[in-house]
Amino acid sequence: MTAASAVEAVYRIESARIIAGVARIVRDVGIAEELAQDALVAALEQWPESGVPDRPGAWLMATAKHRAIDLVRRKETYARKLAEVGRAVEDVAPPVEPADPEDIDDDLLRLIFTACHPVLSTQARIALTLKLLGGLTTEEIARAFLTAEPTVAQRIVRAKRSLAKAGVPFEVPYGEDRAARLGSVLEVIYLIFNEGYSATAGDDLVRPALCEDALRLSRVLAGLMSGEPEVHGLNALLEIQASRIPARTGPGGEPVLLADQTRTRWNRLLIRRGVEALHRAGGGPYGPYALQAAIAACHAQAVRYEDTDWAMIAALYAQLAAVTPSPVVELNRAVAVSMAEGPAAGLELADALADEPALKDYHLLPSVRGDLLARLGRAEEARAEFERAASLARNSRERELLLERAARSAPETGR
Repeated sequence: MTAASAVEAVYRIESARIIAGVARIVRDVGIAEELAQDALVAALEQWPESGVPDRPGAWLMATAKHRAIDLVRRKETYARKLAEVGRAVEDVAPPVEPADPEDIDDDLLRLIFTACHPVLSTQARIALTLKLLGGLTTEEIARAFLTAEPTVAQRIVRAKRSLAKAGVPFEVPYGEDRAARLGSVLEVIYLIFNEGYSATAGDDLVRPALCEDALRLSRVLAGLMSGEPEVHGLNALLEIQASRIPARTGPGGEPVLLADQTRTRWNRLLIRRGVEALHRAGGGPYGPYALQAAIAACHAQAVRYEDTDWAMIAALYAQLAAVTPSPVVELNRAVAVSMAEGPAAGLELADALADEPALKDYHLLPSVRGDLLARLGRAEEARAEFERAASLARNSRERELLLERAARSAPETGR
C-alpha cells in the first residue's frame, strides 16, 4: 500500500471522529471539515517521505486539532485587538466543556445530532450525514442517489451554512429535545438504508454500500446511546434486513421475491446480531423501529417461506399501525392479513387505500392488488394492476419484474 492510498484509507475510516473532535473546538461543522481536510493534505505531503506513522488516525486527529486550536487563538487575538481599539466584536472564547451529568461526552454523537438537525431538509440531512459521518465524497453521494454532483455539493454547502446561520449548538440535546431530535437521527439513518435496500430509481435494485453505511451508523449510535430502546430497535431492524441482501437479487441483478429467495443465502450472523439488538430494545411496549424489527425477525426465523407465522406478523403490523399510522403500514398489513386469512381479506384492506393521496403514485399499491387479484383467480384485473404498477415504478429492475408478472397473467385471460 502506498502512502497516498494509506492516507485515503485512514481518512475514510477516521474522518467522522476527526471532524467531530475538531467541531467540539471550533463549534462549526463546516470549519471542522475544512480543518480535517487540511490535516489530510498535510499527511499526503509528509507521509510519502516520513513514512506512515504507527497510529495514523491519531496523527490526523492531532494535526487537525492543532490547526483548530491555532484558529481559535488567532480569533481570540484578533478579538482582543479589536476590543483594545474599542470595537464590539463577537466573543469567541474557547468552548466550555459540558458539566451537566446527563451530558453524553462523545464528539461523534454530537456530530450525528448536528448533521441530522431538523433545521435542515431531509435531503440535506442525508447528504451531510453521509459526507461527515459516512466519509463519502460528494461524487459518491451523487452516484448513490442518482443526483447530479453539483446538486449534492450545493446541498451540502447550504446545509453547513444553515447550521451556522441558525446557531445550532454542537451538542447532544437533553430531555424532550433529545427525544425529538433522536427521531430525526433515526429517520435519516433509516432513509439511507432504505435507499440502499430498495433503490427508488436507476438500474440497480440494491446498493449495498449505502446499506453498509447506514448499518455502521446504527451500530455506532447503539454503542453511544445504549439506554435508548428505539436505537436498538433500528439497529435490530437494519441488521436483520441486511441479512437478506445477498438473496434479494439473482445472478443478473434481477429482483427475487421473498417467497422465492434461497434462505441459506441469508446472513445468519447478521440475523443473530439483529435478534440480540432486539432483546436490548427491551420487552416492550415496542416503538416503531423495534416493531418493524420484530416483524423482520419473524421472517428470519422461518426456515421456509411456508413456515412463516403470518398471524403474528399481521398482529405486529396492527400494533405498528396503532403506534405510527400510515398508508404504507396499512398496505403492508394488507399483505400480512392476506397470508394469514386469505387474499380476499387482504384485498379488502388494500382497496380501502385506493383513494389515499399519499399512495397515488406509489407503485406498490397496484403491485399488491395485482398479487391479491391473481391469487383470487382474477387474472385480467391482476394483469392491469401489474401494468399500472410497472408504469409507476422508477427502478428499472422492479419495472421489468412487474411487466413479467403482467405477462404471466395475460395467457390466462386469452390475450
